[in-house]
Amino acid sequence: MSTQARGLNNFISDLRNAKSREEESDRVEVELAKIRKKFNPGDAKLAPDGSNPSLSSYQRKKYVWKLVYIHVLGYEVDFGHAEVLALVRSKKYSEKTVGYVALSLLLRGSDPVMGSVVNTMKADLTTAPVPGKKKKGAVKNDAVQCLALCSLANISGLELIQALHVEVQHVLVSKGSTEPVKKKAALCLLRLTRTSPNLLSGREFAPHLGQLLEDPHLGVLTSVTSLLNGLASQHPADYEILIPHAVHVLSVLVMKKACAREYLYYRTPSPWLQIKLLKFLQLYPNAVEGHDIGMEGTGYVAQLINVVSKVLMETDVSDSINKSNADHAILFEAVNLIVAWGTTCPAAMREGAMKLLGKFISVREPNIRYLGLMTMAKLAQIEGSVEGAKKHQATVLVSLKDADISVRRRALDLLFVICDTDNAERIVDELVAHLVVADASIREEMVLKIAILAEKYATDLRWYVDTILKLISISGDYVSDSIWHRVVQIVTNHPQGDLQGYAAGTLFVAVSPHRCHETTVCVAAYVLGEFGFLIAERPGMSGEEQFNVLHQHWFNVSTTTRAILTSTYAKLANLYEECRPLVAPVFAKSKNSSDVEVQQRCAEYASMREAFSPDAVEDLLREMPPFEDKRRSALELRLLEKEGEDSAAVTKASTPTAVEQQRALQSAQMLNGPSMEEENEVGPLDEQGGEPEGEGGDGVGQEQARGEEPPEDTKEESMENGSATPVVGIPKELIPAMRKAFSNLCTSPSGVLFENSLLQVGVKHEYVGAQGRISVFFGNLHSSPLQNFKVKVDQPDHLRMQMQGTQDLLDDGEYDSPGCTVATKTQAKLLILVEVTAPFDDAPPMRISFDTEEGERHDYPLRLPLVATCFMEPVNLDPGAFMQRWKSLEGPERECQEVMRLPSGSVIDEAYMERVSKIIVDGLKFGWCQGVDPTPWTVSGAATFRTGAADANGNNINVGCLVRVEANPKANAFRVTTRTLHPLCSKAIKNVSLVSIKLAM
Repeated sequence: MSTQARGLNNFISDLRNAKSREEESDRVEVELAKIRKKFNPGDAKLAPDGSNPSLSSYQRKKYVWKLVYIHVLGYEVDFGHAEVLALVRSKKYSEKTVGYVALSLLLRGSDPVMGSVVNTMKADLTTAPVPGKKKKGAVKNDAVQCLALCSLANISGLELIQALHVEVQHVLVSKGSTEPVKKKAALCLLRLTRTSPNLLSGREFAPHLGQLLEDPHLGVLTSVTSLLNGLASQHPADYEILIPHAVHVLSVLVMKKACAREYLYYRTPSPWLQIKLLKFLQLYPNAVEGHDIGMEGTGYVAQLINVVSKVLMETDVSDSINKSNADHAILFEAVNLIVAWGTTCPAAMREGAMKLLGKFISVREPNIRYLGLMTMAKLAQIEGSVEGAKKHQATVLVSLKDADISVRRRALDLLFVICDTDNAERIVDELVAHLVVADASIREEMVLKIAILAEKYATDLRWYVDTILKLISISGDYVSDSIWHRVVQIVTNHPQGDLQGYAAGTLFVAVSPHRCHETTVCVAAYVLGEFGFLIAERPGMSGEEQFNVLHQHWFNVSTTTRAILTSTYAKLANLYEECRPLVAPVFAKSKNSSDVEVQQRCAEYASMREAFSPDAVEDLLREMPPFEDKRRSALELRLLEKEGEDSAAVTKASTPTAVEQQRALQSAQMLNGPSMEEENEVGPLDEQGGEPEGEGGDGVGQEQARGEEPPEDTKEESMENGSATPVVGIPKELIPAMRKAFSNLCTSPSGVLFENSLLQVGVKHEYVGAQGRISVFFGNLHSSPLQNFKVKVDQPDHLRMQMQGTQDLLDDGEYDSPGCTVATKTQAKLLILVEVTAPFDDAPPMRISFDTEEGERHDYPLRLPLVATCFMEPVNLDPGAFMQRWKSLEGPERECQEVMRLPSGSVIDEAYMERVSKIIVDGLKFGWCQGVDPTPWTVSGAATFRTGAADANGNNINVGCLVRVEANPKANAFRVTTRTLHPLCSKAIKNVSLVSIKLAM
């Protein structure tokens, strides 16, 4: 190079000797100007491709090398492309080398000039090696192919990919390609498929990869396996047929240790290839399902199990760091393969892996300890494996005090995963004790995970409250708002036992010292405001003393905490007369607070008793309702945000425990009414009274509300087991009674939905927000048992349903249920928990079928009295606010209106309008907005339709609803107008209102 490119050496020396950035930049600018003049002299004629034909080979290479070096230094080079392409087209190998290097660095795939080099690269790729002795300076075919493949991989523009990917595939699978070319082609194709994932058809290309996996050259196998991993990760099913090939290669390396000397790494046969093959096999978790260690057979599954077993048994800590690293890399990938297999993996193999990992987490080498802890956490997630991990709990606790922060984090993850009901208290207590001396960098993570564990495994929620208070006292600065918010939510949602009183008493004691953490004040303020009355009779915990212990912190807390305290003071003043003289000066002084939130709250609370009646104040300051339990708590979402979806801790946190499920069931029973056992104590339906108390509702489903008739009484012939069985439908004479019963149930909590001489169907339902609980009773009124009794309830997309009932009662359509038998004067029962996720205007169908001893088959299509108004929550608006919202909801998509004339003989009077108002308030669950119209013949209401669906921010989606019922006594008619943000809501409210008003006659 020194004799052939002296100018290049001198230029590099000048740049290295530059004493400042400016001097180097000036030298580069001078050189660029010189090269630009050489490439494009004004008096010379350029070639058709834009290059300068007067340049010699030496000059062209020298100047292009200078451009490459300038580009590598970070300077912009935007010319000389024609000379680069001229070098690429050259027949000389030395020139092609420079051309392809410059092409890879100076040009991008989107550059317009790339189209002119496609043919040259295609020719270089497809030129077969010429046998025999080559002339001096002639092109080396395999080397040129490698140059073209490297350049294509580095540039990988879409135009080049589409034009050349077929040639790359041909080079890869060609028998005439040399090993270096095949390796380059495999890696090049991998790069192209990453840029354009749908480049190859997996089912067509997989057989070619199978042939390549039989290549004896380990270098080719390693590159092809890299390509296989990239393709299989995109389309696993297309490459599943290659599992036997991968297992065979792995078996040769592990079992026979057949490997060329140059691929032995400290006596380990090609560890990189083994790792890649194990990663490929991890993509197929069901590969060993149904097999076990020691099973006889020569298939690839038995071979694979033997390979993994040998890796587990023969891997040990070595004196050589390099060999140890290679062996452990293979071992941990083998364990990851076992983790991928999950419960389909033989139990003995999982136990062996766990035992081996237990040895590795106790070694001195921190890297091995780190990998051992991380892999054990993954393995412990498999069902049945956590007991093996719990045996190493003491060792993991030692690692929690390791000097390396990354090892401590992995130890914390493993403790989180192996925690269960049996060892939860010990692990949590150990973590809390270690929190005192823990490094600041891990404290926040520890606090979050301790809080999640304490909640998930708290068989006694009082222990949970105590644990969170310990966290606050030890590391209050690291206890986020979401943690204490969760404490408040759990205490509020679980009134069973004395949890609320215990929490109030414990927090009263915790906040009594003059110096305590601000988070403790926040929790105590909320809990004492809601449940302080439970401890007010205890000595030293009266309402006045509760105010005093809270107010001593007023001047030491932030404005956010003061806002919480003001609400607590208002509630204390409402409950205890002795607190009002203490609270009033605080509100009066804080009306001028610099914080807007505190100022507004104090002003409103101070004037509340003057502006509202005592009953209204009582309603405003009553205890908060239970919080809605979401699928994932705020703590789990925070953990997911910090560690990602693939974290073992996130997987553990998102899996509900038996304790949590029991707690959720108790909470649901508290929210939704009596339990199944309590309902079982209800007498037969015919003893409950057949006519419900409420009025109003829709017709028999939406079909009946629109005037459509249900199926008439029919007796059809159906072939069952070769014999004809009569099918009896709903008698036509029962249709009017069915309509009235359904309509009444839409606005009544209980009643009879259907009744004939054989069967009585009763319904009891109640709703809180977006959730409801529906109990359906099927009573046998016949003199003989009803056999093959089945109930099928359709589940529309807008409703989430969970159903349970008498054994074999439900017909879910997945298998042929035999049905149950309902004895005479007994009942079958069905419980439905429902959550609405979107507006709707139809009731879900329910089909009942059964056989009688007379040989008749009865089939009754009914509908559950589940309509949109069931999920309303009333809203009280003053006349001005109502009319403002009414005008804002104008438009054909938002308004639904219909006029209904009453039958002749009906009279619209004030008593009738009182019944209509009662229907709007009690039946449809709307807040009555009085004073909107001066006339007594109009009733206006407002409500919110609640759903369980969430928007992008995680907030529940709700729909505001308004209704106006206007009567015209002279015309003996009503006009019902509804306006909402959703057309289905408008339609549903209008339908239910019309039928309910008609039933009010």
